[in-house]
Order: sequence, then C-alpha cells, then structure tokens
Amino acid sequence: MALDAKYNVKQIENKWYDYWMKNRYFHSEVDERTPYTIVIPPPNVTGVLHMGHMLNNTLQDVLIRRARLQGYNACWVPGTDHASIATEAKVVAKLKAAGIDKSSLSRDEFLDHAWDWTHKHGGIILEQLKKLGASCDWDRTKFTMDEEMSASVIKVFVDLYRKGKIYRGYRMVNWDPEAQTTLSDEEVIYEEKQGNLYYLNYKVKGSDEVLTIATTRPETILGDTAICINPNDERFAHLRGKKAIVPICERVIPIIQDEYVDVEFGTGCLKVTPAHDENDKALGEKHNLEIVDILNDNGTLNSFGLHYEGKDRFLVRKEIVKELEDLGIVSKIESHLHKVGTSERTGAVIEPKLSDQWFLKMRDLAKPALDAVLDKEVNLVPEKFVNTYRHWMENVRDWNISRQLWWGHQIPAYFYGDGKEDFVVAETIEEAVILANKNREPEGKEPLTASDLTQDPDALDTWFSSWLWPISVFNGILEPDNKEINYYYPTNDLVTAPEILFFWVARMIIAGYEYRGQKPFNNVYLTGIVRDKQRRKMSKSLGNSPDPIELMDIYGADGVRVGMLLSSPAGNDLMFDEDLCKQGSGFVNKIWNAYRLIDGWEVSIEKNQSESEATAIKWYKNKFQKTLAEIEDHYGKYRISDALMATYKLIWDDFCSWFLEMVKPAFGEPMSETTYLEVISILEDNLKILHPFIPFISEEIWQHITQRDVSEALIVSKWPSPISYDTEIIKNFEFASEVISNIRTIRKEKNISFKDTIQLSVINKEGSSKEFDALISKLGNISHLNYITEKLEGALTFRVKSNEYFVPIAGAINVEEEIATLSQELKYTEGFLRSVQGKLKNERFVAGAPAQVVALEKQKEADALAKIETLKASLNGLK
Repeated sequence: MALDAKYNVKQIENKWYDYWMKNRYFHSEVDERTPYTIVIPPPNVTGVLHMGHMLNNTLQDVLIRRARLQGYNACWVPGTDHASIATEAKVVAKLKAAGIDKSSLSRDEFLDHAWDWTHKHGGIILEQLKKLGASCDWDRTKFTMDEEMSASVIKVFVDLYRKGKIYRGYRMVNWDPEAQTTLSDEEVIYEEKQGNLYYLNYKVKGSDEVLTIATTRPETILGDTAICINPNDERFAHLRGKKAIVPICERVIPIIQDEYVDVEFGTGCLKVTPAHDENDKALGEKHNLEIVDILNDNGTLNSFGLHYEGKDRFLVRKEIVKELEDLGIVSKIESHLHKVGTSERTGAVIEPKLSDQWFLKMRDLAKPALDAVLDKEVNLVPEKFVNTYRHWMENVRDWNISRQLWWGHQIPAYFYGDGKEDFVVAETIEEAVILANKNREPEGKEPLTASDLTQDPDALDTWFSSWLWPISVFNGILEPDNKEINYYYPTNDLVTAPEILFFWVARMIIAGYEYRGQKPFNNVYLTGIVRDKQRRKMSKSLGNSPDPIELMDIYGADGVRVGMLLSSPAGNDLMFDEDLCKQGSGFVNKIWNAYRLIDGWEVSIEKNQSESEATAIKWYKNKFQKTLAEIEDHYGKYRISDALMATYKLIWDDFCSWFLEMVKPAFGEPMSETTYLEVISILEDNLKILHPFIPFISEEIWQHITQRDVSEALIVSKWPSPISYDTEIIKNFEFASEVISNIRTIRKEKNISFKDTIQLSVINKEGSSKEFDALISKLGNISHLNYITEKLEGALTFRVKSNEYFVPIAGAINVEEEIATLSQELKYTEGFLRSVQGKLKNERFVAGAPAQVVALEKQKEADALAKIETLKASLNGLK
C-alpha cells in the first residue's frame, strides 16, 4: 500500500490507539515475568489536562513503553483523586448558580450533587491522557472514593487511632475562610506582601498614661485579652499588676509579664490575642487568659466585632483604622513587608483559628521514611531534593487530617452522650454501637442504638487517602497478602512534581513502611515546573498556558511529546515554547519522509551489494550501538531529555542525513536485496528506540513495513540488545564526513553542479583509513580519487586535520577572480589573527580573564593559523 505524501496525524493516532486498546497491550496480569510498575499521580477528578500533566504523563509513558519493550510485565495504574476542597468548591459554585445554598441541603443531598458532578466531569482528564498516547492499564482505573479505596482509608484511620497515633485536640490550626476548612501546614504558602504596621495607644486604667503597641492586623484588637511586657524591661516596671483598656470595645485587660516579649523589638509591648495567633495562644494558656474569637468561619466578624459584625476582615481593617484615627488612638503608621500565609488551594489569606481537629502523630512514623531516602533505599532524582526532604522530615509536625467538608471520607468517629470526649472510633456504625455500649457498661444505662450515635461530620484530608495509593490500588490494605500486592509492590518509578514531595511522596513512603514494612517505590523522578519564555509558571490566571489538546491537534501527540521532552531535565524547570512542538512535529515528518524514501526503492535480487553500501551498513550498526549505550546510560540516570536528544541526533543526523544518502541507489537503479533487508533491519531497531517517545508514527511505520501478527506489534516487540561496537569505524567516518562536507562546500561556493563529476587527490599525512573512499566518491560524486605525495598545482584545496585534498578546477571557475577572493580572505584572516595574538600577548588579559575565555582565544588562534595555511596552499595551487 502506497504511503500518503503527508503524514495524517489524527487518522493515524486514533487508529493505533484504538488498535492498542482493542488488543489489550496495556493490560497487565500477574505472571512469571518481572513486573515493572508505575502508579499515576492521580489528577483531581475536577481537572482537565494542563502542561504539567502533559510533561508528567509523557515521562511516565516513555518509561512504561520502554519497560514493555524490555520484556517486563509493565503495569501503569491510572486513576483520579476526589480532591475534597476543589471538588466541593466546584459543586457549591454550581449549586449557587442554580440558586441553591449548601446550608439548605442535608449531607446526603449535597453528596448526590457531588457524585453527579464527578460522574459528569471525572473522566475528562483520563480521556485526554489517551489522546496523549498514555498506555495506562485502563482496566485498573481507580478513584479515591471507590468503595474498596474508601474502606482502605477508614481501616487505616481506625488502626492508627487504636495504635495511639491519631488523636483529637483543640489546637490552633490554619483556617481557609474561602473553603471554610482547616488546612495542614504544608498547604499554606507564605508570600512576601507589603502591608502596614499600625502603632496604637491603649489607655492604662486609672491613669492618663498610654501604652503603645504595634500590629499589622488592627481588626484583631477586638479580640485582645492582655498586654504583655518583659519583666526585665524597666520602662514598664511601674505597670506590673495594672490593667489596660482595649480601644473601641473598652474591654479591660490585664498587663501581664513574660520573657517571651523581645525588649528590643517594636515598642516592647505586645497585644495578646489568643484566638488569632499561635504564639499568643501559648501565652494565653500560660497566663490563663480569656479567649475571644472575633471571626466567623467565612472571614467576617462575629458579634464580638460590635458594629463591624458581618463585614469582611479586610474591609474592617480599613474602617477600624479610620475609626481609631478619629479617636486619636493611632500614633503612626509605617510601611511593613511581612510574610502572609495563603491557602495552596484557594489563595485566600489564612486565619489562625482554635478548633477541635484530628491529628496524626508524625515523628515516629517519619523515622523509617527518612532513613529510606538517606540510605538510598528510595532514590530521589535529582539528588538535590534529598536535603529538602531531610529538613522537612526532621522537623515534621503532627498532621492535621480533618477537614470541614462533606465531600470526602467521613471521619469514622461516633459521638454519644453529652460531652465532646464521649466518642468511639470504628469502621462501621454497628461496631461503633458495640464499642459505645461497652464504654457505658458500668453506668447501667439503657443500651445505645445506632440512632443515639452521631458521626463526626468532618471529612479526612484528601492526602490521607492518596498516601495509601501504591498499596490501595492493589487492595493491599484490605487484603494485605493478595497476589497482586505481593507481585506489583513495591512499584518501580514514581514520576511527580517537587511541590508535592511532602504532601504526597513523603507520606506514601511513611505509609509504605507502616503498612507493608517496605518502601512503596524504588525511584522518585521529580520533574521541573513548566514555565513560559519569561520564566513565569504557566497558569490559567496568567493566561500563559496553551491548551494541550489544541497543541496536539496542531502538532500531533508525537510532536508535542518530543517538544515537551526536548528541554525537561529532571528537577529543572522547563521553559516551554510552542516552537519546541513545531520542532517535534518536524522530527516526526522527517522520519515519515525518510520511510517514504525507503518504501519507494526498487529492490533487485540479482544485484550485488556494493562496497560503499556494505561500509555504510557496518558504520551505522556500530554508531547505533554506541548511541544505544549512551541512551541506556541516560535512562539509568533518569536523564530522559538527554536520552531523547541522543535518539534525535542519531535518527536525524546519522540515519536520515547520512546513512540513507550512503545507501540510496542511483536514479533509476534498483537496490540490492541484501542491502534493502539490512536497511529495514536497521530501520526496525530505530523504531524500537523511538517508540517510547513517538509511539504513533513508529507503530504506523512498523506495521507498514510488513504484515504483522497481533503478537508482533511494535509496542510489544523487543528492545534492541546492546553489543560491543567498533569505535575505530565511527572515528573514521567522522573524518570521512568532514571530507565529504568540504567537497560539497566547494561545489556550492564555486557553483559546480552536483551532477558533474570531479577529481580528488589526497596527500594522506594522517595515514587515515581508506575504508570510506568508496563512500567519499559516491557522496562527493568523485570520478577519480587518488593518493599523491606532492602538492597539486592549479587546484582548489582544503584540509582535514593534516591531510591535504586537491580538487582540480579545469576551467570550472575564473582563476583570476578566485585568486582575488582568496587573497582578500587571507588578508582578513591575517588581520583577525593579529588581533587575537595581541590579546594573548597582553599579560593582564591572560592573568585576569577566566580560563575558558583564554582557552577560547587560543582556539581562535589555532583555527586562524590553520585557515591561513589552507588559503595559502589554495593560492599557490592557482598561481
């Protein structure tokens, strides 16, 4: 079947993905082979494909396709995360647009809406990944809210609680007023922001004296319950035991003493607001202070806000400053740069808030996971992240695992009785009833029933389900000894982003050691962030992120994959430019046209293989093996970008630009069958190493070469076996290719047609091999190549190393014009040489310039000297 002149991206990509799916090449079952397993970082169920997903999943697909070719039982488990905060926000917004307030719904009614949303939007991103070519085992697709997955989460919570590792505590937490839920410390991003420092005067009760305090949050004065001074600060010694009056609310508060206050900082007086600052809370507990919480969950002021009740905290800040100024309370306002905590999920400014929450004790759990990375049992790539990981793990804090949300895994704690302390933790309500009644047995009361128990309304942090991902996708929590978890776990490689090193990666390692007694994966490949040409992180808000689907429509999935990977070294940011995808598409078209050339050749059984063809084949096979060794090394070090670049250069430069030219039959002539079969064999090896990067076009060409059985598809073929290679023939070709390039340059510069034969004479001072002479003659269209001992007069010359090459011109050019041109070039080069040598003779330059700059100037000198010698030789040959 004839090939189309133009590569039809959409038709071919759809065809082969459907073919792979139909024949279940992506599916894995336990067998006798060695497994190679990747679990996908589950994208949010609400999400659509963005450039970060493109990079991350392309890398995973490259690794899994290569493993499949290497004969491993490749298993790539896909799935999505329920994303409590993001999904609930989407559902709430949808309900609001329909005129429905969340508070008007029961939990079950709200969850019905959330499931509707999930069923409608949840599969979008996975379908988009298919367009990218992701060869996931779609039969294994998991969702963190699946019944089996949810049961695993609940079982782990109950287990950790019973081990004494989960506790309920009244703590200062990070509160997101927009999502109206608490966040873990890792979900708070601290940003430098320009604000103000307000100096406010508080009256000392019973005197005319005032105390000046400085605050960045004047709205919180309504929650002040003390002023603190340092007991060693003599300036305020006379105020010990006295009281102050809070402006506006007129609350009388004690003046307390504590060495926590820095005498040198600010005014030396500290306002204490225990409900709105973690350090103030510690002071409040120490001095038994009243706690006054002035904020509602949505960031508006409550009844303690007096006439500001119901107004947003930031609006109140502006208005209260105006009121304080009118009252003469403000002594001065200074500009102040400080760090402000913002929600990683919503961007809202975080409020410290006292609340009953569930926490997981992390210090003891973290120890095996820290040792695993430090001892290289789990490899972080690149290694620069090891210190970051160590710092976090050595300073780990208890994990706040509860969220004030309905969408998610409801905490399996059941309250009974009148107090907050009367609760049990159980996997089911039935078990909870039994435990609750057991707790009440001595009281001799009527037995409780399920209707007497109230389950904690909070949901678990989304990460509390995804930290089990490598185990739970193989049902290793509910059935810890099943054949799949024993076969596929630990997994091989995890590909993810550095920003979730602590959210997810560290916690998965912790869970692995806690529930399997071993690591969850061998290697963690941390990708960079996709940025634009201005180094800005790509985001929808900036409008600098292209639509991946549109990119694939324009350049094809193969082209975009190449574009993404050409400059994405592990751990370093990718400066994305759409031209990279254009380059990737150009590479795909280059391969297509190369195969069209091969496919169009006529083959003859009778024709013998020529010397030049045999040499070309021998050279390319050795060059292929050398490159294969480089590629294997790059893969081993997770330098996927380098592996692609080595492959790219081999195919573009060595195969397309040189090899095909070497073996291409003369116009109108057939190729020997021996050579053709060798070329096809070489092409097939090329396709195998290309397949992980550009799976669609490689499969298309593979299947077009010959009729293949289902078991012979490229996707399940065999990765080329590395064998030893001859470095000498590779070196000799590099020399020969330089000779050919010089001949072509002379033809171009002197307007000598490539159809016209020329002669070439060589003074072989290098003693170079004559192995490639037949190819030099073919590609240079040389009618006669001979070796001489004396310079040839009246000829154009060039040098390759110390070898001199002579091309008799025989009237093909105007000798006088050529002499004038060469003389002018010689004069310019001699001037350039003087300039360079002037620099090198300058002792101050040589001593002060960087070594690489001096080395560059010396190289310029050597190049100029060589060029001058060649120009003089050419002039002598013409005179």
